[in-house]
Amino acid sequence: MNKTDAFHAACEMVDDLDGWEEVNIDKDELILTCVCKGGLLTKDSDIRIWVEGPNGMPNSNTHCSSESTGGIFSNDKSNVAEFVRKLYMRIT
Repeated sequence: MNKTDAFHAACEMVDDLDGWEEVNIDKDELILTCVCKGGLLTKDSDIRIWVEGPNGMPNSNTHCSSESTGGIFSNDKSNVAEFVRKLYMRIT
């Protein structure tokens, strides 16, 4: 899949995820910044999704990172796992 199609699929999927909100979309750099709402013992997580790949080639890499500050527990691993699992199901 080319990088722009992968980026658009990631943006559409974030809209469908419960508790995830888009904060900033950079369509030129293919970077999506969003926030995942925390729960009772967790704080909100800042999530960054970016897509890399050659122009004009159906080859891309989608990356996801999650950072939480404060709270008793962190959901960073589960945020990334949820995104990767659902994106994989969406694009395959």
